[in-house]
Amino acid sequence: MKNEKRVMEASEAIARGAALCRPAVIPMYPITPQTHIVENLASMISDGLLDAEMIHAESEHSALSAAVGASAAGARVFTATASQGLALMHEVLFIASGMRLPIVMAVANRSLSAPINIWNDQQDSVSERDSGWIQLYAESGQEALDTTIMAFKIAESRNVRLPVMVCIDGFTLSHVFEPVEIPEQAKVDSFLPKYAPEDFLDVENPKSFGPIAFPNTFAGFRRMQQDAMRRAAAEIKRVNSEFKKEFGRGYGDGLIDTYMMEDAKYAVLAMGSVCGTVRHVVDEMRKEGKKYGMIRIKALRPFPAREIVKAAENLKGICVIDRNLSPGLGGAVVNEVRAVLPDKKVSSAIAGLGGMDITPEMIKKAFKIAESTDTRENWILQ
Repeated sequence: MKNEKRVMEASEAIARGAALCRPAVIPMYPITPQTHIVENLASMISDGLLDAEMIHAESEHSALSAAVGASAAGARVFTATASQGLALMHEVLFIASGMRLPIVMAVANRSLSAPINIWNDQQDSVSERDSGWIQLYAESGQEALDTTIMAFKIAESRNVRLPVMVCIDGFTLSHVFEPVEIPEQAKVDSFLPKYAPEDFLDVENPKSFGPIAFPNTFAGFRRMQQDAMRRAAAEIKRVNSEFKKEFGRGYGDGLIDTYMMEDAKYAVLAMGSVCGTVRHVVDEMRKEGKKYGMIRIKALRPFPAREIVKAAENLKGICVIDRNLSPGLGGAVVNEVRAVLPDKKVSSAIAGLGGMDITPEMIKKAFKIAESTDTRENWILQ
């Protein structure tokens, strides 16, 4: 059977990617704009195309709690959420990571209230960057599908055993239709074998998961979690390379992707679907003789410090576009980039909050900021 290629929205692409991974349990609670993901999975189950148990929870907190229980029992688990739903999961996010459970969760990025806003920015997932989850951001529907498959392989690696968020921009990507190639099931089965956990809840071999840790042991658990996150960087690179070899598609080195950076003097750094527009602007400005380039963060966690340093080594200036806000500090990502590039001029542009489109003209302004001596917090609103 050949790969199938057709036009679909990114929400369906993620659902198709998840289904190809043969999850056994899918706890869910619908919330805009991720609802189409779980709707597609529910349709596949009801049509007999996917053999999985879907749990209709009464809240996102309950959905992730069910995911924790199912994963601890040895099941391959997938779920999805967005915005206030992810915020409601906050308590359980740390439990899933601390218990080292390889859950994969799609996040359709949406702003956080108040005021109420259902449109896209990346405040929800960026706010959870310290919860111990690997965070991978997709630029396109195809990448969303592919990243979902890779996420299970990364999460389940014995070198990692951490949960993974696959983040797509709400509406801007989740509801956009574009051509997507669906790999054949046999190839995915070869790439991602049946889940065979070594440690799980078993009545024949009783164990305790998530017990109390006293002061003399708690830090040791956190240290092991940190070590696993650091090892995840190499695992993400390895899986991305293996995926490219098997399916013919890869995304940078798995941690970052770059565009026209070989001779670039100024660059914009961004995450998610806006990077497609940045590529367009780079192409346009290159025709005018501007040596512009782009750095795209694919993995916010683990943070790709070495990769960013390498990509930016010849730059005179860089502007980071943040679709989030840490009140009292500024953009969250720009401050992390500044921490690893202390000798570079790193400028800030906060844009695209609450679903505001980031237009080519706004990106051109970001490049102008990169060229200037301005390192203030810049709000690009039009």
